[in-house]
Amino acid sequence: MTQQPVYATREDVQRALDTKPTARNASQIDRALQSASRDVEHLCHRRFYPEQGIRYFDWPDSQYRPSWRLWLDDSELISLTSITSGGVTIPLDDVLLEPNRSGPPYTRVEINIGTSAAWGGGSTHQRDITITGLWGYRNDETTVGALAAAVSSATATTVTVDGPTAAAVGVGSVLRVDAERILVTGRTMADTGQNLGGTGLTAQQNNVAITVADGSGFAVDEVLLIESERMLIVDIAGNTLTVKRGWDGSVLAAHAAGVDIYASRTLTVTRGALGTTAATHTNGSSVVRWDAPGLVRDLVIAEAIGRLTSETSGYTRALRAGEGSGERNRDNGALSALRQAVYDAVGRKARMRSV
Repeated sequence: MTQQPVYATREDVQRALDTKPTARNASQIDRALQSASRDVEHLCHRRFYPEQGIRYFDWPDSQYRPSWRLWLDDSELISLTSITSGGVTIPLDDVLLEPNRSGPPYTRVEINIGTSAAWGGGSTHQRDITITGLWGYRNDETTVGALAAAVSSATATTVTVDGPTAAAVGVGSVLRVDAERILVTGRTMADTGQNLGGTGLTAQQNNVAITVADGSGFAVDEVLLIESERMLIVDIAGNTLTVKRGWDGSVLAAHAAGVDIYASRTLTVTRGALGTTAATHTNGSSVVRWDAPGLVRDLVIAEAIGRLTSETSGYTRALRAGEGSGERNRDNGALSALRQAVYDAVGRKARMRSV
């Protein structure tokens, strides 16, 4: 079964927990993010991620009057590509996406009664209407960088990105390159093509300045690997990178000038995701990240952390009514308040016949 997108990344949870990544907790976090994301969908009665595809509907006389209005129920629409009824294409100018005041998601499609268009015309009302479009809550995207190498095969399962992209995405991110959407399922180190300059680094926590040939090739929040030590870039001034040493639980060590600098820029991906088609892409193609609503992301992180901490304690921290410390009860109250805030902000509260 194809893995569904999640609404926060593995790195989001690791940063919140302040733990080093290991093969064991990476798998736990990914599993917790999947279940937390599905729980948030259940809470809000909607899926948030964008998915290109075709969906079929009965024509409205078998549902409700008036006959020009088609309710989409749980199939919320972001944008419309084409629509047919009874095998006849209806011009997009002849249909109205509603509600029109707030933009997507659209919950119904109406025939403009000032035109000659109409539903029906097929041999049966069943699946008479075919709609092709982008389905979901909203398609909020941010351009985060570019490919650092061409993707020359539609079957390739890794892509290499530049510094800004690497710093802005994580395992679980939904990316778009040209018309193709890809899901990030892992990441590994790649040679940046630059070397440690100056006099190198000593094995001291306060030795945090890295000299490079071109500081513009890196980004704040990017994780570097020099020999076996990981470092987090916290600032960049010209060709000097300021870093946190011994990051992710790696061992602080001395490094001689001239050694290679690696960065976490090779992404393992699922190609042609969410109804798109895998294709080739040129070096330098823009990489665009889909962004879940902020409150949804916050809740998924919180729910995932709750699952992880409960799992590591064998669920012995679970509270019954009236038990536990006041601090823990306050923590539970904070999570409940966040759930309520998410539902109030983006939960679907009406027209849920098939949700």
